[in-house]
Amino acid sequence: MTMRFWKRSAWGCVSALLLLASCVEENTDTDEWANWEARNDSAVVRWYADGSLTKLKTYAKDQSVTGQPTDYVYVEQLENGAGTECPIFTDTVLIHYRGHYIPTASYPEGYVFDQSYIGNFSWATAGVSKFVVSGVVEGFSTALMHMHKGDRWRVYIPYVLGYGATSTSSTLPNATNLVFDIALVDFWHPGDKRPAFRARQRE
Repeated sequence: MTMRFWKRSAWGCVSALLLLASCVEENTDTDEWANWEARNDSAVVRWYADGSLTKLKTYAKDQSVTGQPTDYVYVEQLENGAGTECPIFTDTVLIHYRGHYIPTASYPEGYVFDQSYIGNFSWATAGVSKFVVSGVVEGFSTALMHMHKGDRWRVYIPYVLGYGATSTSSTLPNATNLVFDIALVDFWHPGDKRPAFRARQRE
Protein backbone atom coordinates (compact mmCIF):
# COMPACT_ATOMS: atom_id res chain seq x y z
CA MET A 1 0.00 0.00 0.00
CA THR A 2 1.91 3.03 -1.25
CA MET A 3 -0.64 5.88 -1.28
CA ARG A 4 0.59 7.17 -4.66
CA PHE A 5 -2.28 9.59 -4.98
CA TRP A 6 -0.74 11.86 -2.31
CA LYS A 7 0.09 15.37 -3.46
CA ARG A 8 3.75 14.59 -2.88
CA SER A 9 4.69 10.95 -3.30
CA ALA A 10 6.86 9.89 -0.36
CA TRP A 11 7.06 6.14 -0.93
CA GLY A 12 8.98 3.95 -3.34
CA CYS A 13 7.61 0.88 -5.06
CA VAL A 14 10.44 -0.96 -6.80
CA SER A 15 8.45 -4.13 -7.46
CA ALA A 16 5.65 -2.25 -9.21
CA LEU A 17 8.17 -0.36 -11.33
CA LEU A 18 9.93 -3.57 -12.36
CA LEU A 19 6.63 -5.22 -13.21
CA LEU A 20 5.56 -2.27 -15.33
CA ALA A 21 8.92 -2.20 -17.12
CA SER A 22 8.81 -5.92 -17.85
CA CYS A 23 5.29 -5.70 -19.25
CA VAL A 24 6.32 -2.87 -21.56
CA GLU A 25 9.29 -4.88 -22.74
CA GLU A 26 7.05 -7.88 -23.51
CA ASN A 27 4.93 -5.83 -25.89
CA THR A 28 7.29 -6.07 -28.85
CA ASP A 29 4.60 -5.61 -31.51
CA THR A 30 3.27 -2.29 -30.23
CA ASP A 31 4.22 0.50 -27.86
CA GLU A 32 1.96 0.12 -24.83
CA TRP A 33 2.24 3.80 -24.03
CA ALA A 34 2.29 5.30 -27.54
CA ASN A 35 0.40 8.62 -27.82
CA TRP A 36 -0.27 8.33 -24.12
CA GLU A 37 -1.19 11.97 -23.50
CA ALA A 38 -3.52 12.06 -26.50
CA ARG A 39 -5.21 8.83 -25.38
CA ASN A 40 -5.74 10.23 -21.91
CA ASP A 41 -7.13 13.47 -23.38
CA SER A 42 -9.55 11.43 -25.50
CA ALA A 43 -10.69 9.50 -22.44
CA VAL A 44 -11.63 12.73 -20.66
CA VAL A 45 -13.71 13.82 -23.65
CA ARG A 46 -15.54 10.48 -23.57
CA TRP A 47 -16.21 10.78 -19.84
CA TYR A 48 -17.56 14.30 -20.32
CA ALA A 49 -19.98 13.10 -23.00
CA ASP A 50 -21.08 9.99 -21.08
CA GLY A 51 -24.51 10.77 -19.65
CA SER A 52 -24.35 7.78 -17.30
CA LEU A 53 -21.52 9.36 -15.27
CA THR A 54 -22.08 12.03 -12.62
CA LYS A 55 -19.96 15.16 -13.18
CA LEU A 56 -18.46 16.87 -10.13
CA LYS A 57 -16.62 20.11 -10.68
CA THR A 58 -13.36 20.40 -8.78
CA TYR A 59 -13.64 22.35 -5.54
CA ALA A 60 -10.92 24.72 -6.77
CA LYS A 61 -13.03 26.06 -9.67
CA ASP A 62 -15.91 28.57 -9.76
CA GLN A 63 -19.02 26.46 -9.28
CA SER A 64 -21.31 29.04 -10.90
CA VAL A 65 -19.94 28.72 -14.45
CA THR A 66 -19.80 25.86 -16.92
CA GLY A 67 -16.39 24.25 -16.85
CA GLN A 68 -14.15 22.49 -19.33
CA PRO A 69 -13.99 18.66 -19.39
CA THR A 70 -10.81 18.76 -17.32
CA ASP A 71 -12.56 20.77 -14.58
CA TYR A 72 -14.57 17.73 -13.49
CA VAL A 73 -14.19 14.31 -11.98
CA TYR A 74 -16.60 11.67 -13.27
CA VAL A 75 -18.37 9.23 -10.98
CA GLU A 76 -19.92 5.82 -11.44
CA GLN A 77 -21.87 4.98 -8.28
CA LEU A 78 -21.35 1.31 -7.45
CA GLU A 79 -23.06 1.28 -4.03
CA ASN A 80 -24.99 3.89 -2.07
CA GLY A 81 -24.50 4.18 1.67
CA ALA A 82 -26.87 5.34 4.37
CA GLY A 83 -24.84 8.37 5.44
CA THR A 84 -26.22 11.90 5.12
CA GLU A 85 -23.09 14.03 5.64
CA CYS A 86 -19.94 14.38 3.55
CA PRO A 87 -16.33 14.95 4.59
CA ILE A 88 -14.94 18.48 4.40
CA PHE A 89 -11.47 19.50 3.26
CA THR A 90 -9.89 19.29 6.72
CA ASP A 91 -11.48 15.98 7.75
CA THR A 92 -9.77 12.63 8.19
CA VAL A 93 -11.22 9.69 6.30
CA LEU A 94 -11.07 5.91 6.40
CA ILE A 95 -11.40 4.33 2.96
CA HIS A 96 -10.83 1.22 0.90
CA TYR A 97 -9.36 2.03 -2.50
CA ARG A 98 -7.83 0.74 -5.72
CA GLY A 99 -6.14 3.01 -8.28
CA HIS A 100 -5.42 2.21 -11.91
CA TYR A 101 -4.75 3.74 -15.34
CA ILE A 102 -7.03 3.85 -18.35
CA PRO A 103 -7.13 0.51 -20.25
CA THR A 104 -4.20 -0.59 -22.40
CA ALA A 105 -3.56 -3.65 -24.56
CA SER A 106 -1.98 -5.61 -21.70
CA TYR A 107 -4.33 -4.26 -19.02
CA PRO A 108 -7.93 -4.11 -20.33
CA GLU A 109 -9.12 -2.99 -16.89
CA GLY A 110 -6.22 -0.56 -16.46
CA TYR A 111 -2.88 -1.22 -14.78
CA VAL A 112 -3.32 -1.18 -10.98
CA PHE A 113 -0.65 1.08 -9.48
CA ASP A 114 -1.87 1.20 -5.87
CA GLN A 115 -4.50 -0.45 -3.69
CA SER A 116 -5.49 -1.17 -0.11
CA TYR A 117 -6.91 -4.62 -0.89
CA ILE A 118 -6.20 -7.59 -3.14
CA GLY A 119 -8.71 -9.47 -5.26
CA ASN A 120 -12.43 -8.77 -5.34
CA PHE A 121 -13.72 -6.01 -3.10
CA SER A 122 -15.33 -6.91 0.22
CA TRP A 123 -16.40 -4.48 2.94
CA ALA A 124 -15.57 -7.12 5.53
CA THR A 125 -12.04 -7.99 4.45
CA ALA A 126 -10.62 -5.10 2.37
CA GLY A 127 -7.69 -3.20 3.85
CA VAL A 128 -8.46 0.27 5.16
CA SER A 129 -6.40 3.47 4.80
CA LYS A 130 -6.55 6.71 6.79
CA PHE A 131 -5.58 10.18 5.61
CA VAL A 132 -6.67 13.83 5.54
CA VAL A 133 -8.87 14.91 2.61
CA SER A 134 -6.59 17.89 1.91
CA GLY A 135 -3.54 15.62 1.64
CA VAL A 136 -4.40 13.99 -1.69
CA VAL A 137 -4.63 15.21 -5.27
CA GLU A 138 -7.37 17.67 -6.21
CA GLY A 139 -9.59 15.24 -8.08
CA PHE A 140 -9.50 12.69 -5.26
CA SER A 141 -10.34 15.33 -2.64
CA THR A 142 -13.22 16.59 -4.79
CA ALA A 143 -14.78 13.13 -4.94
CA LEU A 144 -14.40 12.50 -1.22
CA MET A 145 -16.17 15.75 -0.35
CA HIS A 146 -19.29 14.48 -2.15
CA MET A 147 -19.35 10.97 -0.68
CA HIS A 148 -21.34 9.60 2.24
CA LYS A 149 -20.47 6.78 4.61
CA GLY A 150 -21.09 3.51 2.87
CA ASP A 151 -20.77 4.89 -0.66
CA ARG A 152 -18.59 2.98 -3.08
CA TRP A 153 -17.69 4.84 -6.26
CA ARG A 154 -15.52 4.47 -9.33
CA VAL A 155 -13.99 7.91 -9.88
CA TYR A 156 -12.39 9.01 -13.17
CA ILE A 157 -9.89 11.84 -12.65
CA PRO A 158 -8.33 13.83 -15.53
CA TYR A 159 -4.57 14.05 -15.17
CA VAL A 160 -4.71 17.83 -14.68
CA LEU A 161 -6.59 17.12 -11.41
CA GLY A 162 -4.08 14.42 -10.50
CA TYR A 163 -0.35 14.77 -11.05
CA GLY A 164 -0.64 17.03 -14.07
CA ALA A 165 1.36 16.56 -17.24
CA THR A 166 4.44 15.47 -15.27
CA SER A 167 4.03 12.64 -12.79
CA THR A 168 5.53 12.87 -9.31
CA SER A 169 5.62 9.08 -9.06
CA SER A 170 8.18 6.75 -10.63
CA THR A 171 5.46 4.22 -11.55
CA LEU A 172 3.03 6.67 -13.20
CA PRO A 173 3.66 7.70 -16.81
CA ASN A 174 3.35 11.42 -17.49
CA ALA A 175 -0.12 12.79 -18.34
CA THR A 176 -1.91 9.84 -16.74
CA ASN A 177 -5.58 9.97 -15.82
CA LEU A 178 -6.34 8.30 -12.50
CA VAL A 179 -9.23 5.87 -12.02
CA PHE A 180 -10.08 4.96 -8.45
CA ASP A 181 -12.51 2.60 -6.80
CA ILE A 182 -13.23 4.27 -3.45
CA ALA A 183 -15.35 3.02 -0.56
CA LEU A 184 -15.87 5.52 2.27
CA VAL A 185 -15.91 3.76 5.63
CA ASP A 186 -15.89 6.70 8.04
CA PHE A 187 -14.65 10.26 8.58
CA TRP A 188 -14.29 12.77 11.39
CA HIS A 189 -13.49 16.45 11.96
CA PRO A 190 -10.21 17.80 13.36
CA GLY A 191 -10.15 17.44 17.13
CA ASP A 192 -12.84 14.77 17.21
CA LYS A 193 -12.00 11.48 18.87
CA ARG A 194 -11.15 8.86 16.29
CA PRO A 195 -13.97 6.26 16.17
CA ALA A 196 -13.15 2.61 16.66
CA PHE A 197 -13.03 0.91 13.27
CA ARG A 198 -15.00 -2.27 12.68
CA ALA A 199 -15.14 -3.99 9.32
CA ARG A 200 -18.53 -3.39 7.81
CA GLN A 201 -20.39 -6.63 7.27
CA ARG A 202 -22.26 -7.26 4.01
CA GLU A 203 -24.21 -10.34 3.05
